[in-house]
Amino acid sequence: RQQISWTPLLVLGYLFYLLLGAMVFQLLEKQAETHFRDQFQLEKLRFLQNYTCLDRQALEQFVQVLMEAWEKGVNPEGNSTNPSNWDFSNSFFFAGTVVTTIGYGNLSPSTVAGQIFCVFYALFGVPLNLAFLNQLGKGLNAHLITLERWVQKPGRTQVQLAIFLTTGTLLFLVFPPLVFSYVEGWSYGEGFYFTFITLSTIGFGDYVVGTNPNKHYIPVYRSLTAIWIVFGLAWLALVFNVGADLMEKFLQLKWHKPDLRLVEGATIKLEDEPEQPRIHIPS
Repeated sequence: RQQISWTPLLVLGYLFYLLLGAMVFQLLEKQAETHFRDQFQLEKLRFLQNYTCLDRQALEQFVQVLMEAWEKGVNPEGNSTNPSNWDFSNSFFFAGTVVTTIGYGNLSPSTVAGQIFCVFYALFGVPLNLAFLNQLGKGLNAHLITLERWVQKPGRTQVQLAIFLTTGTLLFLVFPPLVFSYVEGWSYGEGFYFTFITLSTIGFGDYVVGTNPNKHYIPVYRSLTAIWIVFGLAWLALVFNVGADLMEKFLQLKWHKPDLRLVEGATIKLEDEPEQPRIHIPS
């Protein structure tokens, strides 16, 4: 076998994929951003026209206050009776986003003590989370082996993989958006978007559960969501690992070409050898 290094091709393909994504996102989002920016400026002008006691500088200062409040995790909507972002349920959810490296960005420690603790908490929590997910993945693999032993048919590996993907897809990607749509008031597409962005640890922070001040959530809502995230991370990590393995095998099969001289030599050797008698041993 003559091995051809596919690493440069993989690097080029990776860069091409990033460039392709950049062009598509620019094509889809830039015009909408320009529209929203112009609309926001128009709304500020209308606000100044309706309230002549304010000038542009005062309005810009108020907008800056709103931005700082949002960065500190305070929702500008509602009033002071909004539930705290740092009660136990929300703090538990935040701790889960730290150790899983999701990092939505809508909430972060504002005190120096909280920031220092967050650093050391993540320093030990991220490896602990990886070890936990590794053990959880081993448990899922053991379950898959059990399924493989149960399905004693030709093509059982394909059946096993199909059962694993179908069950996980229903539990972690199909049914949860229905719950989020009902509780948060999102559309199913928005709930599915939040689900995948969360479980893949991308975590943009544009959609976060339990942050609407106009809704009343049960105390354990975000805690249950954090537990769902942990198990969903383990499942989706296995799916990504399977996809990476398949891609590597595809590249190896694509760029590893057999040496024809070795193949011809092996064929000649098989033809020269006399046929051995076959003995059947009954079971």
